[in-house]
Amino acid sequence: MALAVTGLDHLVVNVADVEVSAAWYARVLGMVRQDFNPGQGKAQRVSMVFGQQKINLRPALADTVEWFTARHAKAGSDDLCFLTTATPEAVVGHLQSCSVAIEEGPVAKQGARGVLTSVYCRDPDGSLIEIASYRA
Repeated sequence: MALAVTGLDHLVVNVADVEVSAAWYARVLGMVRQDFNPGQGKAQRVSMVFGQQKINLRPALADTVEWFTARHAKAGSDDLCFLTTATPEAVVGHLQSCSVAIEEGPVAKQGARGVLTSVYCRDPDGSLIEIASYRA
């Protein structure tokens, strides 16, 4: 029997400042902050929960003893695509109301399930954030 993954539970995003990033993801993307303790003597962690997934915010300068993580962790090096049920026009309006610069969009892109419409911006570290919706 071959292994086949069935979904994505969480991602770790490397950030320069956990508090700044947590506030941005909550304010701009509507995520809910959840602090947790991973146990085994590890320090408190911060997750941003949305739908049935979450992102863990990892301070990019944390040592690898504290965080079991990628070999080349660097803040601002992520490209993330988040789905929304909001229209692309509503996404643009929301980003503008949050004083978040739009990098590109709305523009048609190929998603995992077909064509979607995307609007791009950047998080506080410069990671590319795609906010997308599938066409009805």
